[in-house]
Amino acid sequence: MTSSNVPPDEPATDEEYSTDFELGQDNVRPLGLDIHNPVFAISSIMICGFVLISLANQEASATFFGWFRPWLTSTFDWFLVLSVNAITLFCIALIVLPVGKVRIGGKDATPDYSYPGWVAMMFAAGMGIGLLFFGVLEPVYYNFAEGGGANPLGIDPASAGNEYIGVVGTIHHWGIEAWAVYAAVGLALAIFCYNLGLPLTLRSAFYPILGERVWGWWGHCIDILAVFATLFGLTTSLGLGAQQVAAGLYEVAGIEPTSTVTIILIIVITAVALGSVLMGLDKGVKRLSEINMIMAIALFIFVILVTGIGTALSRFFNVMVDYVVHLPAFSNPFGREDESFFHGWTTFYWAWWISWSPFVGMFIARISKGRTVREFLLCALIAPTLVCAFWMSTFGGAAIDMLNAGGAEGVRATVIDAYKPEGALFGFLSELPLYGIVAPVSLLLIIIFFVTSSDSGSLVIDTITAGGKLDAPVVQRVFWCTLEGLVAIALLLGGGLSALQGAAVSTGIPFTLVVLMMCYCLWLALRSEQRKL
Repeated sequence: MTSSNVPPDEPATDEEYSTDFELGQDNVRPLGLDIHNPVFAISSIMICGFVLISLANQEASATFFGWFRPWLTSTFDWFLVLSVNAITLFCIALIVLPVGKVRIGGKDATPDYSYPGWVAMMFAAGMGIGLLFFGVLEPVYYNFAEGGGANPLGIDPASAGNEYIGVVGTIHHWGIEAWAVYAAVGLALAIFCYNLGLPLTLRSAFYPILGERVWGWWGHCIDILAVFATLFGLTTSLGLGAQQVAAGLYEVAGIEPTSTVTIILIIVITAVALGSVLMGLDKGVKRLSEINMIMAIALFIFVILVTGIGTALSRFFNVMVDYVVHLPAFSNPFGREDESFFHGWTTFYWAWWISWSPFVGMFIARISKGRTVREFLLCALIAPTLVCAFWMSTFGGAAIDMLNAGGAEGVRATVIDAYKPEGALFGFLSELPLYGIVAPVSLLLIIIFFVTSSDSGSLVIDTITAGGKLDAPVVQRVFWCTLEGLVAIALLLGGGLSALQGAAVSTGIPFTLVVLMMCYCLWLALRSEQRKL
């Protein structure tokens, strides 16, 4: 069967898909490895070359990435925003349309994980370190930094009713649009894998339009780009996490957060992640994700109790109303007056989320068998958005209240007076009781988030480079886990935060086209599955 036998409006049947997969296999086993030739070879060689070049030319790398990231986000701002808008509307449409009844894995499939375990793994993979790094930093920065230049939509936080506009802007970045990107990729991978019998890899989603060519160089290019997007999106998060752990060590143990300390932390935590990788998905990643969830909930409850439950609830509902009211303006890429907020933050976030989408999408696809499309999307969009919003409004909103009252000197020192973003959380926690206990617990939470991101990412990249195999040799996961740490080190030494962000954006922008095409292919597959109900 060739691609011409499958018109775009008539997806192939399960049998046709599976037959082509059998004909298209080109996995090889040199030295006992199970790699998808040439995805593994090209990806690993190019990434290793990037690491060596960056480490050998640190100053040039810093200069390049310092220019590259702002150029990308200001040039492709309209494309990123309009694309994310389209993906979000597509996901919402799938919830309300009849295709929402389609079950991942077929009508008789049952979930592999309970709701708590499923949501915990999804949440830990999708947000993780970001909540701890940006939860205080971002709302405070939007409200107080740069003389108002970063105010979302140009709204003055001093105006009546807008004192939490920084929180509203933060929720915009971490809410439904971010999760729509993850959900679209995850759902596409899940349907083509569990319903149509194709391997769990990005190329599979393009079978309706590429046919047999998906097993050739078209498919290789898609998977290679997915590896780059995943790796650079992930290392951005790992680099931020390492910097925050270094700041936490200074607070807890008085160790100066130098570059050497940060590099040592990446090495040590990568080694811990290797242990989790060796234990596998159920014993390693799942257990750590559940521990993460318990500790994060405990920290959240502590903060909400000491800052006031009533105040936190009232603030949350107010900012959610403002979020809904301002969402159309946030989603408009044209004629924006808030250039610093829009180009410095929004367009970067959209590119970062898209670069993360192969990682988070494949991971949540792997754990979501047995859920209906409607169930999957509602949980993937609504639950994380509400949790993120409650977290940001509690941490960031409380910090804003403290600053407006003339307190929170620790936050002022790290966000306003001197921009040291990795210290914002600990500056906030130092204003609360029991800091001697809460700070070490928060540090441990960051480390575990760091580990879960690394081992989850290793599993995903290994799956892509092994041609969608879920049981590839463990040594390959060890290789990718180690390489993630090396890339994070290379980027931190070759430009720091700008290099990390630039690498994520550079892969996120071209991968946006891939995600948009995946949405179209997903629609074709869901229509075919709906006919079987």
